[in-house]
Amino acid sequence: MEFSEHIKTANVEDVVLHQPLHPPSRGTLCITGHHLLFSDREENSTRQILLLLRNIDAIEKRISGSSGTITVKCKDLRVLQLDIPGMEQCLNIAHSIETLSCLNDVSEMYPFFYRPSDLSSQDQWGLSSSEKYYSEHKELHKRWRLSSVNRDYSVCPSYPPAVIVPKDIDDDTLKKVAKFRQSGRFPVLCYYHRKNGMVIMRGGQPLTGANRKRCREDELLLQAVIDSSDKGYIIDTRSSQQVQQARMTGGGFESKSSYSCWKRLHRQMEKGKALQESLIKLVEACGDESQNMDRWLSKLENSKWLSHVQTALSTAGLLAECVERDGHSVLVHGSEGTDCTLLVSTLAQLIMDPCCRTLEGFLALLEREWVQAGHPFQLRCAHSAYSHVRLQQESPVFLLLLDCVWQLWRQFPLALGFSEALLLRLATEAYFSNYGTFLCNNDQERCALGVKEKTYCLFHSLLKPTEKEHYTNPLYEPTDLAIWPSVHPQSLQLWRGEQGLTFFDHRFTSAVIPTVSFLTQAHVCPKGFFSGGPHRLVIWRKLRKKYGTWSLSGGRWHLADD
Repeated sequence: MEFSEHIKTANVEDVVLHQPLHPPSRGTLCITGHHLLFSDREENSTRQILLLLRNIDAIEKRISGSSGTITVKCKDLRVLQLDIPGMEQCLNIAHSIETLSCLNDVSEMYPFFYRPSDLSSQDQWGLSSSEKYYSEHKELHKRWRLSSVNRDYSVCPSYPPAVIVPKDIDDDTLKKVAKFRQSGRFPVLCYYHRKNGMVIMRGGQPLTGANRKRCREDELLLQAVIDSSDKGYIIDTRSSQQVQQARMTGGGFESKSSYSCWKRLHRQMEKGKALQESLIKLVEACGDESQNMDRWLSKLENSKWLSHVQTALSTAGLLAECVERDGHSVLVHGSEGTDCTLLVSTLAQLIMDPCCRTLEGFLALLEREWVQAGHPFQLRCAHSAYSHVRLQQESPVFLLLLDCVWQLWRQFPLALGFSEALLLRLATEAYFSNYGTFLCNNDQERCALGVKEKTYCLFHSLLKPTEKEHYTNPLYEPTDLAIWPSVHPQSLQLWRGEQGLTFFDHRFTSAVIPTVSFLTQAHVCPKGFFSGGPHRLVIWRKLRKKYGTWSLSGGRWHLADD
């Protein structure tokens, strides 16, 4: 495809840019195959905006006489208004934006053209993998093995080539189990708890159907996970009613008679259209300019977004409790196991495993549990909250994960080694990016397009020394304790980043100011960590050590001279 075919007007002079919180700017607008560039031409002004076209969620054009206005609504929730002289120029620019912001061919997207000067080669992929995880956990080797049954992606397109499975289960058995599980997603190990040897497994739903079909190989696989005298838990992210309905369409669940050593727990979690509509309503509520508090609170409640956050954290807490406190292994699945399953398993690992709470450990967790585990980023993150197109597969599950992690970060400001700025960066990168990390829907698609050979890895870029300091929590204090989140309504807060107020690199501000703000608030710390007073005192001392003395003036915290 030649991008020039879709660019009839490459640049326009005398364009006026209107942006919230900024005065109007007059300058030059340029459009390329992947970017929209505005440069302020007024004297002594250095203002420029470089917008990746993939960031554009929707545009609205309005023609008035011989000129026109284009309103650009972005996936990162920014809204820009461009006043363009000349009706033809306005229509040409609008057409180019509409076409180039919605490229369907992945190989034509910007990550395949991006060439950063500070990343030397493409061999920096592979921050984490099943192979690395297996080699780092020697305790697994006695009862578990690394299988290459999916080396050519023929068994399960959404799994990586290598997976960790029970040692007593051979590859032929795995192939039979894959045929019995949704999308071939047979149960695989995703987490080993070193404290007691218990594991978390994930997979797709069993295809029992209306006739209650059984699979002896599937039963043997789950039996191999636990001792004969022990029991395990199955956490199904669907309600009992949804499970029964799934049976009528070929899906199903693990019956008590066939899986006698496993106890099934149902925790309904919304996904798909319901979650997308929730995000849209949340953004609408945050954009309400009526300044009516009752109306705003009503809209916020009707969005149900915080209810989804509460459910996700609650379910993850249940999973962690089964493993950490009760000492039982757990299998997690919903229907396909590519959305809520990954959400719950990731949060549970953050709760239990201190290694996942460092900056590098968290990025490795995301690579292993989301990128390699088959979350369909291209389908789920096709549009944000402004788009007029509503695709059935869209769902902000990954954004929900980041919100839940932010709730943990806020409740335990010393326990996580990364800052809010990292979460905001990841939120935008999932929807539009210079890097190939979130391209495609699974490992098979990325392999077919040569993503690892032709694009660069976001996670390794974030770990460069020059970048790493911006995304590290300066207050980080490692702890081996589990961090049990409070899910009471008063403990959960609306993440400002979702209002579009902080969808940019805060650097100092995002890492420190929210924590200083925390010091001034009455806060009940969740059970299992520090109590309120000493907790705030520790933060205060760490702030003074790193940034100097702080003083309170006019209700705000300021750096002060010693």
